[in-house]
Amino acid sequence: MKQYNTPFLAVLLAAPALFLSTPARADGDVRCNSGPQQNWKPMSALKKQAWLEGWTVQKAQIEGDCYEVYARTENGQAVEAFFHPVTLQKLLVLRRGREIYRAPGFTN
Repeated sequence: MKQYNTPFLAVLLAAPALFLSTPARADGDVRCNSGPQQNWKPMSALKKQAWLEGWTVQKAQIEGDCYEVYARTENGQAVEAFFHPVTLQKLLVLRRGREIYRAPGFTN
C-alpha cells in the first residue's frame, strides 16, 4: 500500500476551496453611528426611497445602528444594502457578498 505525506495531502485537498470560495462580508461590522433611535426617520420613508430608485424591497430591518434592506434592483439583481437611519443615505450595497457600492467617504 502506498503511503502519502499527510500534511501535503491536506494542503492539496484544501487548495481548490481557496480558489473557489468568494469573499464574503460580515454585516455585523457595518456601523452607521446614527445616535438615538428617536432621531431616526421612519422605515416607511426608507422603503419609499428604495422604491423611487427602482428597487423592490423584500425585507427591511434594523441591523445594529443602521437600516438594512434586502431588495431587487430594477435589473432584477438581489442586493443587501445599508442606509443611515437619520439621513437615509445609502452607505453600502452588497450583491452575493461582494461590495458593489460604497458611499464616498464611508470608511466603515
